[in-house]
Amino acid sequence: MAVQELGDGAVTAAHGGGCTCGDCPHGARAGHRKAVAAFLLKRDEFAAGQGLPAAVAHSAPASRQWISEELTQAAELVAERARAEGQAWLARLWRWTTYTVWAAVVLLLLVQALTAVGAGWSTARTAGLLAAVVMGGALTAASWFHRARGGALAPVIGEDNRLSTSRAVAAAWVLFVAYAVLVLAGRLAAASDPAERDALIHGLELARGAGVVTVLAVMCGIAVLVRRVVGLRVQEQRLQKVRADRPRAADLLTDDAGRGTFADIQYVVINAVALVFAAVRLARRPDQLPDLPWGLAVVVLVSAATYLAGKYAEGGRPVVLSVVRAREAGDLDAPIRTGDDIEIRGAGFVPPGAQRADRLARMVVRIGAVNVQVPLVPVTGGFSNPTDTTLTVPVPADVEPGRVEVQVVTAAGVETNRYAIDVVE
Repeated sequence: MAVQELGDGAVTAAHGGGCTCGDCPHGARAGHRKAVAAFLLKRDEFAAGQGLPAAVAHSAPASRQWISEELTQAAELVAERARAEGQAWLARLWRWTTYTVWAAVVLLLLVQALTAVGAGWSTARTAGLLAAVVMGGALTAASWFHRARGGALAPVIGEDNRLSTSRAVAAAWVLFVAYAVLVLAGRLAAASDPAERDALIHGLELARGAGVVTVLAVMCGIAVLVRRVVGLRVQEQRLQKVRADRPRAADLLTDDAGRGTFADIQYVVINAVALVFAAVRLARRPDQLPDLPWGLAVVVLVSAATYLAGKYAEGGRPVVLSVVRAREAGDLDAPIRTGDDIEIRGAGFVPPGAQRADRLARMVVRIGAVNVQVPLVPVTGGFSNPTDTTLTVPVPADVEPGRVEVQVVTAAGVETNRYAIDVVE
């Protein structure tokens, strides 16, 4: 590269946070880290009462609005840098998926070489190694064609830019069954004895692999059904989804907020155990499809049913339970008037994965016909407003006295129920 010929100083300058190279993560990563550090410093300064201009320091509403605007602009820069880093990370992920695939092929070769000591090299070992090479080549080609979307992981990345647990499990079973069939095909191509060929063909009969075929069908069906269920629940505003900056391995075991979920964990663990068992069966009996016992197959199916039930049960529409006048210490009790702060109490105001400031700043409260931006109120280490259960917003002067309806629009675009309040003159 021309940048490298200019020396180390030029490289540092080029990758100091403004680099936009599609195949280089240095600038995106550095820019994101700098933006996050600057935002956290600004938030903590405002939380400590520092950095306010004299023009707004005398007015609590004015200072709160000014702080919210400043934090919103800083948060938008952080979000922009995060998206750039996520794109750069995905662009280079295809290489790592390719390295991982061929590392697995090399590991298989080493295992076969070690187990062949004393027993000797067999046709089954050759077929297994050739099948792994064919699978590795196919996955490498897939990684190349999807190199901008994460390489071989592209099919298991969901629409929310997170790794999909159901797709990952289904893909694992598909790859394993494809590998098993390739092993049998390799042995069949090398077999010269008609009796051996007949035995290999009989090894593909349904009676031999009914358990693994059933599990494969259910896992693929679960992957398709979960995508449909999630899509319908999002459209019906019964599930809030916020797009992630980039997929992470932890997505397989956690919800959108990064908390571990029982349904996902047990689904991954049980299927991983079943896959290990099936792989051992294939290694011991490479002349037929892995004979997955029905007891283990039923355990996998129960795990799948639990996972699917968890997908139906998760989420829920945000709801406004009550709206009251926000009263500070020393204030007199009074009805709600224009200019007052109101506290909206409910549940589900902050969707999972929307705890970042740029997403919190997207929350809106409709008071009558007026849309009010929810102000960000910083405290050390986070924000006191908004939260998942309470929101505090001012009643603007444009709201006409009388009975008006209050409604919250979350960062995911989901609307709550309408709650009527009385605004007096």
